[in-house]
Formats: sequence, structure tokens, C-alpha cells
Amino acid sequence: MKRGLPVVLTVAGSDSGGGAGLQADLKTMTALGVFGTTAITAVTAQNSVEVSGIFPMDPDFVGKQMDAVLSDIGADAAKTGMLYSSEIIEVVRSKLSEYGVKNVIIDPVMVSKTGARLLNENAVEALKSGLLGIADLVTPNIPEAEILSGLTISRGDHARKAAEKIFADTGCRVLIKGGHSTEKYVEDVLYDGSGFREFVELRIDTKNTHGTGDTYSSAIASFLALGNDIVSSVSMAREYLQGAIMNSLVMGSGFGSLNHGWRNKNGK
Repeated sequence: MKRGLPVVLTVAGSDSGGGAGLQADLKTMTALGVFGTTAITAVTAQNSVEVSGIFPMDPDFVGKQMDAVLSDIGADAAKTGMLYSSEIIEVVRSKLSEYGVKNVIIDPVMVSKTGARLLNENAVEALKSGLLGIADLVTPNIPEAEILSGLTISRGDHARKAAEKIFADTGCRVLIKGGHSTEKYVEDVLYDGSGFREFVELRIDTKNTHGTGDTYSSAIASFLALGNDIVSSVSMAREYLQGAIMNSLVMGSGFGSLNHGWRNKNGK
């Protein structure tokens, strides 16, 4: 079936504040020219300051959402965000495998920007042993990469060792994001099992970074759906993310949001 636009499915939680989660995913996908579909894993009550409540979906209902989308519309790529529990992870793994979805990006969301736990501790192993085995790329930040690898990351070479360990354990390509470092430049490290690629950008001095990981992974999935390879997709997604941070928005009194439509604003 020929579609009007490439399709990207996001399997993620809802952010009532609109800056992260599937709201950020859909904004990113629209900005980059793909059609976004969703399977909601949890509904959160959150704003720029806190996550005041989490209501996880029944795992079977997450599967029904995925069935509804994939059996009719299909997907050229998929990404996951907040998955919350091992039961939801297993349903997501099963459905992505059943429908043979390609270009699967896993953003291993574990803790919110405001410190709320978004993945049960007992679900980490299910993520590593199940979902990463069918994925094309996992995109942990430094704390997440430390959990997935069991290694401490305090320098660039540590990130490379952690990426090698995650790949050895899961067979999944790894993009470790450097945003949690304190260096002047942010270095993201991509490892594909045979070599490394680095993506370096100047650190932007702003606290308006809510939804950065969601936006980055959604952009990678979008560029893959548009027919690009992994390296090109990461490179273009990093460029898009940098512009969204540079043009970020004060939304609320805490961590503000990225500007997902910055390219339209600048006439690009």
C-alpha cells in the first residue's frame, strides 16, 4: 500500500505539559515531514516542575493500540519512549516482531527531567534482554548508559567502553548522548559494533531542555523513515535538535520546552 507520507509509530507516555513524551514525538515528526501514529503506554500528570502522577496503561491495551495501527497503516519506523514496566516491554517487543517493523529506535527512558522514575527498576533487564535484541539503535543518556552497561562514565573513553559493552550484551547499535556531561561541547558517541562516530555540538546555556531525548530519538526515526541510513539520520537529527534547543521556549517556571517548529520559524 502506498501511503501519503512515511509513517513513524511512537510507543510512549503522554506528557500533559506538552514538552516531552508522545507530544514531543508528534511535533518532531510533523516538523520533519512524516506521519506520526501512537500507542500510549502511560498517562502522566506533569508540567515543567514535576511529575505529580502516573497512570500506566494495561499491557494488553498497549498491544491493541499497536495492532490497530500496524495492521492497517503500518510503519516505516518506530520509536519507544516511556515503557514503565516489564509487562509493557514484552508486549511491545512481541508486536514489533509480529509485524516485522524495521528501523526501531529505543529511547530507554528511565527518569524524568524533574527526577520522577519512569521505568520500574525490575524492568531494566527486560529492556536489555528482550527489546534491545530486536532494535536497530538504542539512545541512552549517560546515566542510562551506566545502568545498561554497569560501567561508570566520567570521560569520553568511558562512553566508548560502555557502548561496546551494551552492544556486546544486546547486539544493538548504541548512541550515547553527552548532554549530562559538563564539557563545553556535547559529544554523542555512535557505535555500530565495528567502529565509532562522534557528533559534536556546542553546549547551549539554557534550562529549557524538557523533552530533548524524546525529540532526538523521534528525529532519528523520522529520518530513517524518509530513507536515510543510521549515520546520516543521527547527523541530521542532531542538527535539528541543536536548532530546537537554540530556539527553546520558556514554558512554566521549571524546565522549559524545545521549539520543535524552529525551522519553519526561520523560513527553512
